[in-house]
Amino acid sequence: QVHLVESGGGLVQAGGSLRLSCAASGRTFSNYDMGWFRQAPGKEREFVAAINWSGRNTFYADSVKGRFTISRDNAKSTVYLQMNSLKPEDTAVYSCAARGGGYSITYYRYDYRGQGTQVTVSS
Repeated sequence: QVHLVESGGGLVQAGGSLRLSCAASGRTFSNYDMGWFRQAPGKEREFVAAINWSGRNTFYADSVKGRFTISRDNAKSTVYLQMNSLKPEDTAVYSCAARGGGYSITYYRYDYRGQGTQVTVSS
C-alpha cells in the first residue's frame, strides 16, 4: 500500500507560481512512476504531468508544457509540481498518483491516488 498526501495548493493571482508536493509513505517510492492530474468543477479529470521512477523521463499535457515542471526526490519520497505563469483555467483540484510498471495519462490505471489539493487562480 502507498499513501499519498498532497500539499501546497492555495489561492494565487494569474501569472503567479505555486509548488505542489506529494509525499508518499508505505512501499518503496522509487518503485513507482508518478503522475499529477487535475479536475475542475464540472469537468472531467485530466492528465497534467508524469515522471518515471528515476526522474529522468517526464511527460506533460500540452496545456501546461513550458509552464509546469514535475520532479521527484526519491530520498524524501516526494514528487513535486512547480507551476509557473498560472492562468485562471488552471484552477482545479490537483491529485498525485503512483503506478508500478510505467506511467500513464489515464488516472484509473494508477495503483494509488491521493485526495488532492485545491489550486485557485484569480484573474
